[in-house]
Amino acid sequence: MIFVFPPSIQAAIASGAYEVVKNNAGVALGMARDKVTGQFVAHAVGVTAQPFLSFAPLQIGLSGMQMAQTHLGFQKTYSMLNDVLNSVAVLQASTALIGVGTLAGVGLSAVNIWQTLKLREDIKQLRLEVKDGFIDLKRALHDQSEEILQRIDRMSEDIEFKHHRTILSVSYGEFTAAINWLGNALKVEDPDARNSALSGVENMLHHALANYNNPALYQQTSAAGQLRRMECSWVIDQTITTIYQIRGEHQVVSARLSDLRKKIRDSSLQIIELCECDNELDFLFPEVTRIHTQDLPLLESWQNQVDWMKSLSPSELKELASLELPDEEKSATTANTNLAEPPVELSFYETLKQKSHYDSLRDQLRFIVKPELRQQHESYVFQRANATGYPALAPSNWQEVPDLTVANLYHYFKQQEKYAYSAML
Repeated sequence: MIFVFPPSIQAAIASGAYEVVKNNAGVALGMARDKVTGQFVAHAVGVTAQPFLSFAPLQIGLSGMQMAQTHLGFQKTYSMLNDVLNSVAVLQASTALIGVGTLAGVGLSAVNIWQTLKLREDIKQLRLEVKDGFIDLKRALHDQSEEILQRIDRMSEDIEFKHHRTILSVSYGEFTAAINWLGNALKVEDPDARNSALSGVENMLHHALANYNNPALYQQTSAAGQLRRMECSWVIDQTITTIYQIRGEHQVVSARLSDLRKKIRDSSLQIIELCECDNELDFLFPEVTRIHTQDLPLLESWQNQVDWMKSLSPSELKELASLELPDEEKSATTANTNLAEPPVELSFYETLKQKSHYDSLRDQLRFIVKPELRQQHESYVFQRANATGYPALAPSNWQEVPDLTVANLYHYFKQQEKYAYSAML
């Protein structure tokens, strides 16, 4: 992950006057300091998560270094969490097209990652209104096909979907109330009174999280629908972690972030296993890719920063707390706001589709989530290539072989083995 700083700071880093702070393991953190004096000079305002360039949909992690106990840092966090509320509204509103208990088919394309980013921007620009945790999806997607608009109408009358919508609406209301309460808590100057208020916010967030994790929301729900519900719960989970960050409980923050990263990886693999068709994979592949190439590295960076802060002296923490935070205008310059073109994850997937097929693509998505899963495929390809007289297809250095090639070769040899077995019968 490469951190992006305000232009003047970036120029000083390039000249050698400033440097990006690193922890003892040599991992870069979202801070810059003066090489000569060692003083902190700036927070990062963005990240580049290779190979994809964009802000992650969930930006809570980036604020981790910006929450030294200052009023300005608190208010910036509160403003950011209001944006997260809107993101949750978009995620759960899309379930009207994804549906409950059945695959949405063509409807999934109307709420894919690109459309989701557009809807989030529409809310930010006040072109769409959030009501009871949902948006008017028919109004938002007025330019879509008649089939999609009719599906929205049908889902609005579906009894099972109404049940899900009621649970999500109540949960969103609790989430909203918790964020509003957090805004008031951050204004309290007395530390004891503020911590007491924060405890109340935390309890409300835990209750909202329990509702979003309600098993009833996942029963007989497609992989796409389950992913959208999980994304909502992950946002609330991060918000609870933010409360601990504000309190300065770095050990708890680190542990929670580690647990959340594992939960996201494990849940993503479960979602991939539930995928049943091309349409669903078209929806899941770019979205899961974005989560694992942007959100998870950001969470890891947040955890690295928190662990590093535990090693700072009181004077260094005081210096960090007094550092000016980047303003919104500077931060906005690093965001990828070009929504006229599809996000790189979607373009990347479309390229892979031209060279692969469903089974191979699903394996490639597994490799993105858990790279070590490649080893079994590599071993099988190596054995079959040598056994069938194709040693050139058994490279000695697998690191140079892309996931696409490994997955395609694996399924090629699997198919050949199946034909050979059938011929013997």
